[in-house]
Amino acid sequence: MLLSKLAEYQQQADTEHQPELYAEGPLRYIIDLDQDGHCIMSKPRDLSDPTSPRSRRGHRRLLPQVQRTRGIKPLLLASAADYTLGLPKSPTQAQRAKQCHAAYVALVERCAIATKNPDILAILKFLQADPLEALYLEGDFDPGGTITFQVNGTMVIDIPEVQTFWAAHNKPQGPDMQCLVCGTNRPAMKRLQSKIKGIPGGQTSGTSIISANSETYESYGLEASLTAPVCAQCAEGFTRGCNALLASESNKFGTRDGVYIFWTRENQEYNFGSSISDPQPLHVQALIESVQRGRWTDADETRFYAAYLSAAGGRTVVRDWIDTTIKSGKENLSLWFRQQEIAPGADGSAKYYSLKALAYTTVRDPRDLPVTTYRTLFKSAIEGTPLPRQILQQALRRCQAESRVPRHRAALIKLALLRLIPHSTEDYMAGIDHDNPEPGYLCGRLFAAIERTQMTANPNINATIVDRYYGTASTAPGAVFPMLLKNTRHHLSKIRREKPGAYHAIENEIADITGQMAVFPKTLSLEAQGRFALGYYHQKADNQQRAREYAARTSQQATMDIQ
Repeated sequence: MLLSKLAEYQQQADTEHQPELYAEGPLRYIIDLDQDGHCIMSKPRDLSDPTSPRSRRGHRRLLPQVQRTRGIKPLLLASAADYTLGLPKSPTQAQRAKQCHAAYVALVERCAIATKNPDILAILKFLQADPLEALYLEGDFDPGGTITFQVNGTMVIDIPEVQTFWAAHNKPQGPDMQCLVCGTNRPAMKRLQSKIKGIPGGQTSGTSIISANSETYESYGLEASLTAPVCAQCAEGFTRGCNALLASESNKFGTRDGVYIFWTRENQEYNFGSSISDPQPLHVQALIESVQRGRWTDADETRFYAAYLSAAGGRTVVRDWIDTTIKSGKENLSLWFRQQEIAPGADGSAKYYSLKALAYTTVRDPRDLPVTTYRTLFKSAIEGTPLPRQILQQALRRCQAESRVPRHRAALIKLALLRLIPHSTEDYMAGIDHDNPEPGYLCGRLFAAIERTQMTANPNINATIVDRYYGTASTAPGAVFPMLLKNTRHHLSKIRREKPGAYHAIENEIADITGQMAVFPKTLSLEAQGRFALGYYHQKADNQQRAREYAARTSQQATMDIQ
């Protein structure tokens, strides 16, 4: 399924008709020749740009490329100096460089005979003479850089008959088998001729999506790529399609150990990648509104595909596969954002969080992030699946370790809880719920009220009760709350003398919460710990919001008095 959909994508995306067995790569040097095979310039033109990460190894363009093993296999007019000029990369490789150059010249000679192209004949004349004698190579010349030729200004690798010869020269000679992609009987590829490039952790030369190099992975006497037989045309199609997606910033979402690629059956404007990696409030609100009002078009019935790829040495590993529709993806993504909506933080800001922000809030250091976290969050966002309890546990562990509940972690905790609670609505626990009778939630609210009491009585205190007791209070409230409430009475006495107004507000707040509780639970389950974190966050956010409103009213009144 994945391979056929990638091949389909390549057919719809290949508007420039990329030549067969050509792929993008860095071109470092160009040797300029005239029609007689003489150098127009003795010094090869260096196309590298050290200031650009993309072009530091040369100008990136389409070049003849096939998968190569350790044997000698020249690339037509697009090889390094050992093949093109017979110049070894090191003195110990002199003999091999001679063999490589001989194979390279033989390939160019076959191309000249097959095409009878005068430009190829000019290159052949140059190669049959002493190319190193005709060239001036400076000390910084890179023998590993790719070299090609121009004849009277014509880029020879772009000539159609040269491209046709290259495809015919590499025509597969494998056994006739049914292709897994197109279903027709054709010569199957023993080894795929093109590689997938751009997967984190993969070899720089690329990775193969179909490969077997030991008996452990072989079956029915089939080896290498014949374990999953595909024809040359389909292999070229799905490899190009995958490489095109990996090269597009709008069609991929990279992680530390892999990358998600995604696309639609027909080209559509909606970009799931930017919505997940950088959600803008206006765009998210427009998505939510369109889903709630049922504004669907025929385009929303288009199939949407996503695959998570990682690398293991020279192999591409498919970790996940999603096949849905744009409509379903939008509905699930809209629900994803609605379920993470939560009361504004201390600065009064409200926003939606990217997958990266949600993932990072579960660990102390991004390097500690489990490799499955990104995949889990992405799949849940697009397919609407529940989040595993492990995500909730990791978020709560960070709350206990840091003794705080920041807004983005509270959003993730709410999201995880809602996906564990059957038939819950997305606005459940978005803000403070004064009628919520759940013990964990009430304990969290009470903990925030006790913290407020302590901070009001001792505003310059170094370590608050949250710093000392958050972990115990959120897991075993019965062990600490009686003692905390006893100490709170002393703080309230001080506040009553110094700040009577604040005393009555805090006293009523604590009374309202404790009045709904019969007894403090001895322990809290994982879900109850999540509700504790939300209760604590909601109570603090509510107090902060009321403080902002009071400050605004005071400022407005002061302005009116001045006027």
